[in-house]
Amino acid sequence: MATDQLNLPFDPIERAAQTWRARFGPSSAMAAVTSIMRAHQILLSQLDTLLKPYDLTFARYEALVLLTFSRAGALPLSRIGERLMVHPTSVTNTVGRLERAGLVRRRRNPRDGRGVLAEITDRGREVVAQATEALMGADFALPMYGEAELEQLFGLLRTLRVAAGDFAAEHDAERGAGRTAPGLANKY
Repeated sequence: MATDQLNLPFDPIERAAQTWRARFGPSSAMAAVTSIMRAHQILLSQLDTLLKPYDLTFARYEALVLLTFSRAGALPLSRIGERLMVHPTSVTNTVGRLERAGLVRRRRNPRDGRGVLAEITDRGREVVAQATEALMGADFALPMYGEAELEQLFGLLRTLRVAAGDFAAEHDAERGAGRTAPGLANKY
């Protein structure tokens, strides 16, 4: 599935880290950030390739999944943005694309008559089910990791998200939802 293979004879991030160390000092943070940024590029490319047959990007897929998770299959656009942690303009564009594809429809929020809800259509439910099957069949482009490694990776990145203020870790832990990598439970 590696569509972005570079097949370089060396690891350019490791090489950059060596040069960084020689010129500036410790390079672990720089190497980690650069690796995360490259991993983001790789994963986004591979996930979008898997989703292309369904005319979805990963962002549009996430919005559809979120709607299937809601009780009524509909959410206010502001709630979608909050849950997906994206700017309101991105939500508007994503929902617009999904609407043009017939996967969601917009309707007035019956609670206040002013706000707008995005509601998944039957076709949207079909497409998200097919796309989910494809992603799960490819282990979300992470087949090189076992379950324990994926849990550890989630915990390591969760620590970054807590430190950035994505959510209150204390509240999350009270609900029993907190998962962190070994040794990181009390760091933030």
